[in-house]
Amino acid sequence: MPVYSMTGYASASSQSKPTGSPSDNQAPQTTANASVSVEIRSVNGRFLDLGFRMPEDLRGLEPALRELLTAKLKRGKVELRINTQREGDSHWPQPQPDQLNKLSRLQDTVQSWLPKAQALSVHEALQWCKGGGNASEKLDEPAMEAARACIQGLLEAREREGEKLVAILLERIQHLRQLADAAEPMLPAIVQRQQQRFLERWQEALVTTGAGQTIPEENLRERALNEAAAYAIRIDVAEELARLRAHLEEIARLLKKGGEIGKRLDFLIQELHREANTLGSKAAALELTNISVEMKVAVEQLREQVQNIE
Repeated sequence: MPVYSMTGYASASSQSKPTGSPSDNQAPQTTANASVSVEIRSVNGRFLDLGFRMPEDLRGLEPALRELLTAKLKRGKVELRINTQREGDSHWPQPQPDQLNKLSRLQDTVQSWLPKAQALSVHEALQWCKGGGNASEKLDEPAMEAARACIQGLLEAREREGEKLVAILLERIQHLRQLADAAEPMLPAIVQRQQQRFLERWQEALVTTGAGQTIPEENLRERALNEAAAYAIRIDVAEELARLRAHLEEIARLLKKGGEIGKRLDFLIQELHREANTLGSKAAALELTNISVEMKVAVEQLREQVQNIE
């Protein structure tokens, strides 16, 4: 399965064709071509957050659009925008007397039930004659057609972005593996250096205590070895490196598997960060400290990219 980014953009449009001419006793139908354009933008988010911007006469489509989106998307902040344009929108119609009479009767009926309702303005009356009533219903089908095409385009855009993210993540994973491989061989050399330091310190301590006190060379070396062994236990990061490698393998496996892996990757990145911190706290040499810092930077880069994965 592909890996999807939560970031994407797509647009699509559809046309409606003329369906008839206005009658004397009802609002006009669609008498000219009309276009519907749909845009969808998505960014990363913890959950699926849908927003809609569309003309009021198409608000009835929101449940169907929401169902389409939730069937295809699982996470992210998504905004769907619909715009309509009818030929002749810039020209006012010539209202027919029968249409105005019907509109007046409808207004009287409404005001008889709602006495506080305001009277229609000239602009509102012309708008009704221009394209109100059942004209909007003729745009439902092209709007849904454009929305389906736009959602498909968004999925394709998110998949392309996901492929780029996978390439970046695999590169970072390889870098972390190299850092782990570089850290492991350093430990024996660090312990050996520290053992020599312990031995030198014991010898210096004997010199400062006075000439009358002597300790056999074997005892000095044994004490130095004991100190070095305890030191080696304190700085041992073999378990941390093993867990770090295991987490990296699991991340690589999930990237290969694909699907809805974003939340699982979030958890693994937290574990990687913890191992890198532990490695830094145990670092007993500048070389290990530098590796720990590089690991933290690489893990943070991983985290930034993983936040965009669905």
